[in-house]
Amino acid sequence: MGEQPRTRSRATSATTRRRAVPGHGTEGAARAAHAARDQLGHLISHRTEGVSGVRRTDDGWRVLVDVLELARIPDTTSLLASYEVLIDRDGELLEYRRVRRFRRGAADE
Repeated sequence: MGEQPRTRSRATSATTRRRAVPGHGTEGAARAAHAARDQLGHLISHRTEGVSGVRRTDDGWRVLVDVLELARIPDTTSLLASYEVLIDRDGELLEYRRVRRFRRGAADE
């Protein structure tokens, strides 16, 4: 006997609706990370190195941006910092703060 085809019911949960909203999901996270990195780079006098975290919030995005604060030789002794950057739904920077400072070669505790 053949297997019956399964029909998908239309989900109406908030989670399903949220996925359809522009700016959510992987593409939205990438846009938020890019916006946070660019805008933070214009506000501080240090070079941004990359993004180490992105989390959606009720009002937009919380992005963790890593920044080179003091270049040293060898490079593994350079000082980096992680900045928490809040981005609204339109991609505008709302707030930022340094949350951690560390040597490039140091492992997380």
